[in-house]
Amino acid sequence: METILLFYLFGVNLLAFIVYGVDKSKARKSRWRIPETVLLMLAVVGGSVGAWMGMRVWHHKTLHLKFKYGIPFIFLLQIAFCIYLWIKMG
Repeated sequence: METILLFYLFGVNLLAFIVYGVDKSKARKSRWRIPETVLLMLAVVGGSVGAWMGMRVWHHKTLHLKFKYGIPFIFLLQIAFCIYLWIKMG
């Protein structure tokens, strides 16, 4: 079970990182954009680290408050949830 979870988290974080880069590229070219809800949901479903890295590497959405503070907040909630599960299961 842990292996599946690790693969999932790796995959969703890689996907989030790539999607943030693609959206930044589209923004530079004034093309159709990926909706902000999709970008945020990638973080919510476990891709918060990839989203944060994408924001930093691609310099994307760093001035938008819901991303600047929302992505770290989502990450902290996920860490708290993992600690809760670890304590409850342990």
